[in-house]
Formats: sequence, C-alpha cells, structure tokens
Amino acid sequence: MNKPLSMPARRDLRQRMIEDMSVRGFSAKTQHDYQRIVSRFAAFLGRSPDRATAEDIRRFQVEQREAGMPAPAMNSHVAALRFFFTTTIDRPDLSRKLIRASYPRKLPTVLSPDEVARLLAAATCIKHRAALSVAYGAGLRVAEVAALKTGDIDSERMLIRVERGKGGRYRNAMLSPDLLSLLRTWWLEGRRQGAMLPGGWLFPGQNPVKPISTRQLARVVEEAARAAGLTKRVSPHTLRHSFATHLLEDGVDIRVIQVLLETETYCPSTPDRGADFLSVSPSVRGDGAHC
Repeated sequence: MNKPLSMPARRDLRQRMIEDMSVRGFSAKTQHDYQRIVSRFAAFLGRSPDRATAEDIRRFQVEQREAGMPAPAMNSHVAALRFFFTTTIDRPDLSRKLIRASYPRKLPTVLSPDEVARLLAAATCIKHRAALSVAYGAGLRVAEVAALKTGDIDSERMLIRVERGKGGRYRNAMLSPDLLSLLRTWWLEGRRQGAMLPGGWLFPGQNPVKPISTRQLARVVEEAARAAGLTKRVSPHTLRHSFATHLLEDGVDIRVIQVLLETETYCPSTPDRGADFLSVSPSVRGDGAHC
C-alpha cells in the first residue's frame, strides 16, 4: 500500500504545479483558483491528490452534482484537475476520466446605443465616466481597464496598448477621437487633483500608487445603471458585449471583431477563411493575433 506523502512532499507537489502554471504564463488569479480546486480535491480524498484513482474522480464529480454545484463551476474544476493530472504529475489517463458538464448557454445582456449613452452619462465623476467609456469604446475587459497606465494611450497611432490582457498577452485596441478627448479631459483633472502620477495608472484607486479595483469598477457600473433607470442586469462585461454587438450591427466583419476582442466568442470558423490573417491594420492586430 502506498503511504501518504509527507508534508514536505506535498509542498513540493504544490510548488511543481505553481512552476508549471508560471511557465505557461497563467495569471495570478488562475493560479490561485487552480491551487484552491486541487486543494479541495485533496481534502475530499483525505490524501495527496497524486494518489487519486479513476474511482476517486468519479465519486468527486458525483458528489459535486448531488451538492447542486452549477455546471460552469464544475467545469472550472475539470480544467484545474486536468492541468494537474496531465501536466504536473503526467497522468493523462486520469485526466480523461474527468467529464465536463453540459448546460444551455444564455445570450449575454446587451445594451442599445441609447442605453450605453445613458449609462455613461449617469457616471458620478469624470474618472468613472472615462473608465466605463474605455470598456465600451475599446471593448476591454474590466481587468484590462483597471491595469491601464497613462503610457498605454498612443494618441499618434490612435491605439490603446493592452499589455496585461487575458493570459498576459499583449494587443492593441481601438482609440476613437471622442474617447481620446475624454481621456485627455480626465488626465488634466486627475493631474489637478494630484491623483495622476507621472507614468502611473490611468485610473488610480484611492491610493494613487495602486490602480482602481475591478470590484470598484463593477460597483460603478451597477450604480450608473440604477441612476440611468436601466432595468437590465448590467456588469462591466456588458459594455464589452455591447461594443461587439454594435460593431456587428454596423456591418463590421465578425472576424475583425474577434481580433479586436482577442476572443473566439464572436468568431465562428468559416470554410472560406479558416485561420488566415484578417484584413485589419497590423498595428491593431498586434503580434500574431489571428482568427
């Protein structure tokens, strides 16, 4: 019978997983989530997770289902455990025993152009209005908005440099003249308030040394939606979905939208185009972005 791993050995296993994730450029949040899930699996087993069997995996997923865990959460567990089994301990046979839960995907909430205008107008201060305008006008994720620095605004090429995107990837996003004008107004006001530090965050938090938090941006969106009288459930990601939908409604090629968003959500594969590069500006496309 195999003996349980000692505490030093368990720490070595955890460190190995951290190193495996770091080498692959996983974000700090993803690393934290994966470690938490593997620790939860180990607690369920009552022993080190590298001693798991196929039957252990089956029991774990059955218990999750019986406990009423939502399908997206179950699939997050599958992703973390597959990484652990396949990469960290080289047991792809166990990884194949994990089953993803199927579920009906709901269409995202999308605001009309008028609703977006009302939401932005309802923001309580220019900093918040500028941050939400970037989320909508450039289609950025909330974490990408929070991580922007003043030097990321390229007014000569009319681009926003996103250096801290999903997975640590770099890309360029659109910068319209109206958005640039608003950002300049905020920059002047931020300098006047002493909140905008040289080379610092574009949207600083209460402590200018740190950026605004994604949680605070979420609260800003919720408060603005209430003030604007919107009945839809709105989050920062709603602005990103609305950006993509409005481009599509304006006749922009769906594959160009995929490049701008750096996602496949709005880019189904097509027989005639496959995975070739899109006819968009190389500066917007960024390094190696393709459909």
